[in-house]
Amino acid sequence: MRNNDAGARHHRLIYLLSVAHRRLQRWMAARPESEVTPAQAGLLFILGRQDGVLMGEAGAALDLGPAGISGLVDRSAGARLVERRADREDGRAFRIWLTPKGRTALAQAKASAAEVNAALTEGFTAAEIDVVARWLTSIQDKFPRSSDE
Repeated sequence: MRNNDAGARHHRLIYLLSVAHRRLQRWMAARPESEVTPAQAGLLFILGRQDGVLMGEAGAALDLGPAGISGLVDRSAGARLVERRADREDGRAFRIWLTPKGRTALAQAKASAAEVNAALTEGFTAAEIDVVARWLTSIQDKFPRSSDE
């Protein structure tokens, strides 16, 4: 079902999505109990599901290119949240592992994410949230990453 109606309302979706993203990122980063950035939390969530992932796999999961994931891992390793180790089978590849501090930060990030998700969904039905989630997911298909990212 496409929304091709010439009389369809103009919701300024690009603007609203951009502002929502910036405000949410700033709000989350400014929380006093937040020891990690939203990007670092994303990396911790990935490692919480599967510790020791390849850097490229983590980058793909976070929609980051090689430079982006490398910088994120560097900052996270500098904060002692993760450590980077050479892959045993491919000396050119690196895997990322949670540190004890990273595991503690992951638990805190999970609790924080639950609070944020509750605030984001407050006032909406489960069906409405399903539509929003479907719409946001569809953006990834409509606007895929280019091969040079």
